[in-house]
Amino acid sequence: MLPPELNPRSFRPYISASISAPSFSSSSSSSNNNGGSSPYSNPSPSSYNSLNNTANVVGNGRSLKNSRFSPSSFAHNARIAIALAPSAAFLLDLGGAPVVATLTLGLMIAYIIDSLNFKSGAFFGVWMSLIAAQIAFFFSSSLFATFNSVPLGLLAAFLCAQTNFLIGAWASLQFKWIQLENPSIVLALERLLFACLPLIASAVFTWATVSAVGMHNAAYYHMAFNCVFYWLYSIPRVSSFKSKQEVKYHGGEVPDDNLILSPLESCVHTLNLVFFPLLFHIASHHSVIFSSAASVCDLLLLFFIPFLFQLYASTRGALWWVTKNGNELHSIRVCNGTIALVVVVICLEIRVVFHSFGRYVQVPPPLNYLLVTITMLGGATGAGSYALGMISDAFSSVVFTAVAVVVSAAAAIVVGFPILFIPLPSIAGFYFARFFTKKSLPSYFAFVVLGSLVVTWFVMHNFWDLNIWLAGMSLKSFCKLIVAAVVLAMAVPGLALLPPKLHFLTEVGLISHALLLCHIENRFFNYSSIYYYGLEEDVMYPSYMVILTTLIGLALARRLSVDHRIGPKANWVLTCLYSSKLAMLFITSKSVVWVSAVLLLAVSPPLLLYKDRSRTASKMKASQGYAHATVVALSVWFCRETIFEALQWWHGRPPSDGLLLGFCIILTGLACVPIVALHFSHVLSAKRCLVLVVATGLLFVLMQPPIPLSWTYRSDLIKAARLSADDISIYGLIASKPTWPSWLLIIAILLTLAAMTSVIPIKYIVELRAFYAIAMGIALGVYISAEFFLQATVLHALIVVTMIGTCVFVVFTHFPSASSTKLLPWVFALLVALFPVTYLLEGQVRIKSILGENGVGDIGEEDRKLTTLLAVEGARTSLLGLYAAIFMLIALEIKFELASLMREKSVERGGMRQNQSVQSASGSFPTRMRFMQQRRASTVPTFSIKRMAAEGAWMPAVGNVATIMCFAICLILNFYLTGGSNRAIFFLAPILLLLNQDSDFVAGFGDKQRYFPVTVAISAYLVLNAIYSIWEDVWHGNTGWGLDIGGPDWFFAVKNLALLILTFPSHILFNQFVWSYSKQTDSTPLLTLPLNLPSVIITDVIQVRVLGLLGIIYSLTQYIISRQQYISGMKYI
Repeated sequence: MLPPELNPRSFRPYISASISAPSFSSSSSSSNNNGGSSPYSNPSPSSYNSLNNTANVVGNGRSLKNSRFSPSSFAHNARIAIALAPSAAFLLDLGGAPVVATLTLGLMIAYIIDSLNFKSGAFFGVWMSLIAAQIAFFFSSSLFATFNSVPLGLLAAFLCAQTNFLIGAWASLQFKWIQLENPSIVLALERLLFACLPLIASAVFTWATVSAVGMHNAAYYHMAFNCVFYWLYSIPRVSSFKSKQEVKYHGGEVPDDNLILSPLESCVHTLNLVFFPLLFHIASHHSVIFSSAASVCDLLLLFFIPFLFQLYASTRGALWWVTKNGNELHSIRVCNGTIALVVVVICLEIRVVFHSFGRYVQVPPPLNYLLVTITMLGGATGAGSYALGMISDAFSSVVFTAVAVVVSAAAAIVVGFPILFIPLPSIAGFYFARFFTKKSLPSYFAFVVLGSLVVTWFVMHNFWDLNIWLAGMSLKSFCKLIVAAVVLAMAVPGLALLPPKLHFLTEVGLISHALLLCHIENRFFNYSSIYYYGLEEDVMYPSYMVILTTLIGLALARRLSVDHRIGPKANWVLTCLYSSKLAMLFITSKSVVWVSAVLLLAVSPPLLLYKDRSRTASKMKASQGYAHATVVALSVWFCRETIFEALQWWHGRPPSDGLLLGFCIILTGLACVPIVALHFSHVLSAKRCLVLVVATGLLFVLMQPPIPLSWTYRSDLIKAARLSADDISIYGLIASKPTWPSWLLIIAILLTLAAMTSVIPIKYIVELRAFYAIAMGIALGVYISAEFFLQATVLHALIVVTMIGTCVFVVFTHFPSASSTKLLPWVFALLVALFPVTYLLEGQVRIKSILGENGVGDIGEEDRKLTTLLAVEGARTSLLGLYAAIFMLIALEIKFELASLMREKSVERGGMRQNQSVQSASGSFPTRMRFMQQRRASTVPTFSIKRMAAEGAWMPAVGNVATIMCFAICLILNFYLTGGSNRAIFFLAPILLLLNQDSDFVAGFGDKQRYFPVTVAISAYLVLNAIYSIWEDVWHGNTGWGLDIGGPDWFFAVKNLALLILTFPSHILFNQFVWSYSKQTDSTPLLTLPLNLPSVIITDVIQVRVLGLLGIIYSLTQYIISRQQYISGMKYI
């Protein structure tokens, strides 16, 4: 029997629509029936016409099946993700860091290829990433050691590989070009996913669950996952890539070939659902399967529970491959369901009721077995009859009511309810049945009142007098909470069926129940880790129950919201309350649930309360945005203790005030992202403020500046954590270091961000620009002096002046004024002059200050001199790094400005040519256009092309000087820090790309020759380094040269010098080619290539070998570029 959407109009299920279910009117049902669309709904005839057009384009020779192919996006991504996303996470956890790194690198490469519009390359990149990750998984995981069995290890490895393959198949369906070019492959991949996932996903999920909670109930876990995935993937569904033409086939019935699965896969899924959990249990518990009655009941339950689920799923078309006759399917469900229901009820009595709850059965045997069987079997029979639609006439209604009354009375007798008050639960059962048969809301509320009395009596009779404390509260208090929660849970379904005007009662009931549930679970889940540390092994409330109640609550809230039973605000509150319970799984705190709820309530309104972005009313106003941002800030401040505890857990010790404040600021900024992104995306100032807030938080986290006590609020929890007497014994004494300079760096960075985002309008006010540059220079200069040159107080003034000059130069180069073009060369000259003065003065001042101190102490004179020299060298190295960064910044700024000016010049030339062509074509120039051109010319910036030619010609020369000085300082640092590393030149030579064309130093140098300095510097550095290495190897210190003719040193020097000379032709030819790009004969670079092979193979000096490898690369590169130029020229001709 197929789902109603897949059946023809003349065929519908056997289930009667009379009085089998209460149908209370609501706005949702009408909207769903009228305007809603089901995933199986039928398309209009217009879509059929478009489908025919598509089929004609694809080809006329296809079969009928392929002609109904309809390229579209994969519609089942969410359904597939439910199985594959957790499976992928589990495999990544098994594989560890190697698999994560391999997969990340591969997917990054695939993403880059996809961004270059190379679709097939991205497709193969994804598959190669998965294959590489699978290979890394085989080598990094310990499956064979974990299972301690080769067959099980091979089976687990095969399962992981098949899961990885299914992930690749799912990724392949996301490529639209595959649908267009290979439609049959797309259909096969979709069918493969739906056919394999019920088997593979249930096994992976069971594996993960067993790894977490143990193997004892593994078969039941597998049975549950089997049922879930059977419902998701085995119920017949229409393919995403086939047109669903009800009106064209069989009177409106969707044909079988438009379904994803065939009868074969459906049959395999049914067999897997019914038999595999049972076989799994027999295989894992084969030694004890007949040891007791409970073990036999396990066998029967593992077979008949999935069988009952299969019969229920047949109401949604799960047995369509058996027959499509509704009467036959109904007979199958009734006959088989009756037998299965009896077996399941009897087994549950033995396995669950009398095994775990026997103490609450107050009736002696054999009457207890009779009454429990009547209760369970009668209740299951009534529920099954109602679910199958068998309560359809007056007689069946009377029987249903009688069964409800008898079941209620039997259940009351079983739990020991007084015989005198037995009519009370019987009347409750009568009203409960009347509600379902007569659709009477007063009957339901009567059942709620009477049922609440029975529940209250049961709780008081069994638990009220026990003197037990649980989770820091007495058992009586817990009983009150449980009774209140049960009464609310019973009342909410009736409240949800009230008229729309009274839906606020439903909202109040649901929110109250959610608050009670959060309070109870918070106390019980955190019981062992908060109140009684000695009982940490006693699990009072397992974590899976927190997840289960959360998912049920979220699903219930969403369903009621979709059915318009509750409003959006109630749905927002319920979603936040249920989601906040998940914080207990990660943070151990008494108040984590309520803190998380407050934070979610503050952050989520932009996402949940303003959903309809198409309507203006759903957008926030400015006042609402400010109010929400304020509430977010207050809620984050309210959560400060929880943030403190989380940081303390992460770091292992109490965080500083700066770190705590930084995280609070970051959370505030991130929580305001939905407000700005969804409702104020058009407001540039809001984005800028958000960037400043997040940047401020990051700076506080990284720098952790000292916070004045007047700025902090230290609660008792924070004070107690920071006054721990164990800190010194555990961590030892930590030398204090002044951290106040970090405030200066934070201020400087924030000023830079404020200027970049135009919060500070330095672009338009010259005086503000000057004040900003001086403030930045002072802040950076004082910070560098106090952080790195604290002992050399005389140099502080020079460093501050240097930083002020640097900031003034950079700011006024980027935003020039009328007179800045004349003053900036002198500022740069001052910086160049300060460099040697500061460098030499640092050594002199430090030596005099240290040698002039009195009292040598225990340190000798030589040791003191050595310490002084080391301090001087370290300080001078720091100064070299500082000036290298300064000259690099100046060279970058000048390069950027020159490139901007050249771009502006080319744009102006293009505009002038276009205007001239328009004028010559039209013969007349309108007055309005002339006025607009004059107005545009009047708004050209002050530092224009002509101005640059007249007063800014110094910029290329200054940029070249800064670039050369930066490169030279970096070479000196390379010599001091690494001893002249060969690899460093490949990172330092690109600095020379900042050279510019000028008429003073580098005449004839242009954009065409920009790579020439880089290649020349690399070649020259390696040649000089090679000569120095040869000289160092043959010079024997004070003994002088050891070059005896024919000796080993002579042979070493001659051989390596000769090999060095052999590398020269390739380098000379390539550098000439990079300078001129003039085409040479193709054979020239190939002829010089073999000369580098001896240098690579037989040399003893690493620099010569590197030069040989570079020579080979240079020759091949020159040949390829020349060949490409020749081919391009021939194509042009």
